[in-house]
Amino acid sequence: MTKILPILLCLFCINAVANDMFANADVKAGKALVEKNCISCHASSYGGDGSGIYTREYPKVKTSKGLVAQVRSCNTMLGLKWFEDEELNVAAYLNQTYYKFEK
Repeated sequence: MTKILPILLCLFCINAVANDMFANADVKAGKALVEKNCISCHASSYGGDGSGIYTREYPKVKTSKGLVAQVRSCNTMLGLKWFEDEELNVAAYLNQTYYKFEK
């Protein structure tokens, strides 16, 4: 039993870090990318400052993984050529500002 406890504790810690996909994201960099690349398109589709896409009554995005997938889809469709860390930065900013998903 004494040998199993440290292993379980280690696995718990690894799992906790792995579940927080935004742990190493740069929210400030994500905000800059959103302001530069996303707002004009969202504003033309949803009016105002474009934030209506994130706050609409029936959101498409329902999880943090779904949020990253949606950011990745926009990146691909618009040919932005963001790296994976930039996609995570944007998703982290959107999560912090609008979605508030746990992980």
